[in-house]
Parts: sequence; C-alpha cells; structure tokens
Amino acid sequence: MANNRRSGQGPAELDEIDRQILAELVADARLPNNALAARVGVAPSTCLLRVRRLQEAGVIRGFRAELSPEAMGRSLQALVAVRLTTPSRHRIGAFAQEMAALDGVLNVFFLGGANDFQVHIAVESPAALRDFVVRNLSARREVGFTETNVIFEHLVAGSHR
Repeated sequence: MANNRRSGQGPAELDEIDRQILAELVADARLPNNALAARVGVAPSTCLLRVRRLQEAGVIRGFRAELSPEAMGRSLQALVAVRLTTPSRHRIGAFAQEMAALDGVLNVFFLGGANDFQVHIAVESPAALRDFVVRNLSARREVGFTETNVIFEHLVAGSHR
C-alpha cells in the first residue's frame, strides 16, 4: 500500500493506524475527519495530522471524483493495447500525454512487455470505439500495432464494502 516518498527515499513506514486510515479513505474518500478518527480509534487532531503526513509522504496522492461512464452516455469501455514502431520509441512520453488528453480516455498505462501502452477508453457505441481506434491510433505513423478488448464489467478494488 505504501508508495515511494516524494523525496525518493524509499517506501513510507506505515503503522497499523496509518493502514486503517488508508483503508477507510479508499472505501470512502469523502469521510469527514471526525468520522474517520472515530473509525480508527484516534483523536480527530491526530487523525488530521496523520492524513496530512500521508499526503506529504506521497502515500495519498490525491482525492478525486470518479464519474460513471454510463451516466455520461459512454456505456462501452475498452482496453486498447498499443505498440509503437521502433523508430518512434523516443516519443513514448509525448505519445502517452497525447493519449491522456483525448476525449473518452480514462487511463493510460505505460507497460513493460510486448505492448507499450494500454489505453482505457469509454465511448458511446461500437461505431464510436472503431472511430476512436482508427482516428487516434491506427492512423498515426508511430503506432505499429493495436488490439482492442471490450470490457464487460469493471470492478473497483476496495469497493466491496
């Protein structure tokens, strides 16, 4: 659960209370500090200090709203494996940023292995999926290979509460 500290000194040291705080925040990032403190059995001031320390250490990278693609009219999700051509390897970072900025892209994963990226997208229809892949991937010179996998169901880890 620990991430590297921002200073790059290695994994953060987490005790049991830190781990409980993190588990509660993963389940509900909107949990008020008083309720969080009560759940983990510490004073609200202590809880607030611990959360701030976890943020400063880079363990907690942020809080965000996760939107439902279905509610936004984008009920079809897919993972598209992308492999760049060898002469385009110098563009890996720029390519990832360009992908992340495209409408409908939820996540871009930079990979080790046969493929360079997995691009997680949400679109309105099969036709929109085809158009996204053709227009934004297949038509680009630096893209040597794509493989599209439709997502039937997406379960979020830690949301089983």
